[in-house]
Amino acid sequence: MTTEPVAYPVAAHELARIVAGRHHSPHDVLGPHVHGEGKDRHVTVRVLRPLASSIMVTRTSGQVAMTHEHDGVWLAVLPEADISDYRLEVEYPGHAHQSVDDPYRFLPTLGEIDQHLINEGRHEELWNVLGAHVRRYDTPGGTVVGTSFAVWAPNALGVRVAGDFNYWDARAHPMRKLGSSGVWELFIPAVGSGALYKFDVCGADGIWRQKADPLARHTQVPPERASVVFESTYEWADDGWLGRRAAEQAVAAPMSVYEVH
Repeated sequence: MTTEPVAYPVAAHELARIVAGRHHSPHDVLGPHVHGEGKDRHVTVRVLRPLASSIMVTRTSGQVAMTHEHDGVWLAVLPEADISDYRLEVEYPGHAHQSVDDPYRFLPTLGEIDQHLINEGRHEELWNVLGAHVRRYDTPGGTVVGTSFAVWAPNALGVRVAGDFNYWDARAHPMRKLGSSGVWELFIPAVGSGALYKFDVCGADGIWRQKADPLARHTQVPPERASVVFESTYEWADDGWLGRRAAEQAVAAPMSVYEVH
């Protein structure tokens, strides 16, 4: 007799925290989670899509329909023992279905050394780890292009990403807090250069406020205040000058001094 696979259990209060955007580690609940042993080894996938009317998990072996579990959290149990890649087919009322990737199946974009240096206040290249950065990952289903978002907000009760890519509704994109570093992080596939965004921050007073990125590489022109994902495509052509500079004695060469007030 074949029994239906059982979902990886998550307490109701954990799901409520996910929906409220105040879970410090949403990746522990959302995304794929392998559980069980032997013939009872399965994969549970949970996604957060508050306004969706139906969702399908698509992988090479076929599709599995997700069921609505709790206030925008959807659930599916896949019969396989492991999963390397999948996509989501999402339908919204009155709109055509969308084929999207799952942000909660990706590893953190900041390493332990980065977190350690941030904790000590000694990180000398914060602009390379915080803010918004376009990244590319090779997966069995092809190259995934998206943007990693990271912000230092040590006293926040929760942080989410809002932007034109989610119609400024941050509920579907809660970020995870990386240990004690105070950094909140999330990689969102299919978000590229030119996308507008802000961080939706829940302060210690419990009030949500949308804030611009203090380490944004590009911003809108005032009075608009959104941050802009930016990936430079400029190609430098100064190899000759760099070669000459290396061969000269800098202390004896002419120097220009600029002063800004």
